[in-house]
Amino acid sequence: MGDDTDVHRRRFAAPGNKRHDGQGLSSPGPHHGHGRPGGGAAVSDDPDDWFEGDDEDPFDGDGDMFDEDFESAFEGGGDAGDAEFDEDFDSDIPRIDLGIEGLDEMVQGGVPERALLVVIGAAGTGKTTFGLQFLQEGLRNGDNAVFITLEETREAILAAANEKGWDFEQRVADDELAVVDLDPVEMANSLASIRNDLPQLVDEFGADRLVLDSVSLLEMMYDQQARRRTEVFDFTKSLKQAGVTTMLTSEASESNPYASRHGIIEYLTDGVFVLQYVRSEFRETRLAVEIQKIRNANHSRETKPYEITNDGISVYQQANIF
Repeated sequence: MGDDTDVHRRRFAAPGNKRHDGQGLSSPGPHHGHGRPGGGAAVSDDPDDWFEGDDEDPFDGDGDMFDEDFESAFEGGGDAGDAEFDEDFDSDIPRIDLGIEGLDEMVQGGVPERALLVVIGAAGTGKTTFGLQFLQEGLRNGDNAVFITLEETREAILAAANEKGWDFEQRVADDELAVVDLDPVEMANSLASIRNDLPQLVDEFGADRLVLDSVSLLEMMYDQQARRRTEVFDFTKSLKQAGVTTMLTSEASESNPYASRHGIIEYLTDGVFVLQYVRSEFRETRLAVEIQKIRNANHSRETKPYEITNDGISVYQQANIF
């Protein structure tokens, strides 16, 4: 394995940037790795399911599916105005909570375990806090967790968690949490090595939950749209193969708050949460969250206000926007 891979193994190697022998990852704790659930899927007309199969490259061809606007891409996917939950979804897939008060109640039974999720929002909407809170819930329940940041330093992430009363430093010391800061340029240059090693790294650490903040910086490393689609698809595929419940963060499009910056990641993930600013005719600005989709789970389709407090994000499920 090349030098680049060894460098990334050492950076992933253990919580707290502990070094082992420099030749690979040494397991810091009990083995909690999950296998990837098997089983095929029927061909679907739902654009959410276009990327389910592994036999064909979805980016072959002219890529017109990504040229559609976000609203039309989801036409026919259900009544977005339904305020109530649908009937219970019959599924044997284990479920987990996000750890966000109010939002968990909007997801009937929790998000599917080992799902790939994304939270999309503009600057200041709380995407990083969302990811930290998601990991805190897992840690509180005995999970191991990994936080990978391409935007902040490791110290800044630990400080942000500490401000919310979440003792991530102690979790790192106890080998329950790894916080890894990667330079996005360095990550793009050796993405193939990271992509190939990620499932093994997650498995050896015993991670149950993983956050990558943010996928937008990774997407920006590629000038050509076709190359960007292929690389992001392969990367998300490796995350699914790792068998870990993953939360990605993504910047929203400047022209459409319901879409990611490059309009790709929402098609490749199992669940999409949108954080946005809502301004009234009286120029009052509030934060609002909407669940766009969660595969294999029912959820509320209402838009609900939320706040970012000293305790994290709280969604007001019983309130309405204006």
